[in-house]
Amino acid sequence: MTERTIEDLLREEYFDLLPETRRVAEHLEAEVKYYVLPISHRLDKYEQIVVTSRIKGCESSLEALRRRQQGATFDRNYPENYSLTSLNDLAGVRVLAFPRNRLVEIDRELRTRFTGWVADPVLGYDDINEPQALKYHGYCEASSRVRGELQIVSMLLGLFWEVEHSAIYKPTLQLEFIARNREMKQRTREVFRAFRAFEEEFDNQIRDSLDRSKS
Repeated sequence: MTERTIEDLLREEYFDLLPETRRVAEHLEAEVKYYVLPISHRLDKYEQIVVTSRIKGCESSLEALRRRQQGATFDRNYPENYSLTSLNDLAGVRVLAFPRNRLVEIDRELRTRFTGWVADPVLGYDDINEPQALKYHGYCEASSRVRGELQIVSMLLGLFWEVEHSAIYKPTLQLEFIARNREMKQRTREVFRAFRAFEEEFDNQIRDSLDRSKS
């Protein structure tokens, strides 16, 4: 009989955890939607808040755990050292908001609700000191084994990530050369800067309009 590999054991664990992972994602999505409801009720017509949940796929979970190991490999002699429960994002909820100034308000509300969760912001590029996204992880009532992740990000960037992550950040084998391309990395940074410039100018125009209406 062929001995099971570490990958085999982790796949077995993944499907054992899957019902709990789904419960965590559903629970967090419902909680977050409830907590941001007062903010959603105050939105103007041009403003948007979208809350979505997702669970990490089996192979994606294995690769994420593998990347965290020294040399990005599993030590075959110690299979007991590896568990998908060490991942922070088996279940996740993303909050997209437009315009950008709503992010602070949403973050403030959720931090008072998810006390004790660990902050792990997505860092920005180059001269952008502020993080690209706010991110937290921790446990909720739905499971004591599976951690959930909350991510709060501007809608423009979040929607771009839906394309960028599959094409560049986690590409297929056919597209791996693009992820390593220096010019492609530079163009991606330019997109991030353009989004940020658009959002800042939009916020400035809204503030100026409000100030004029009060005077």
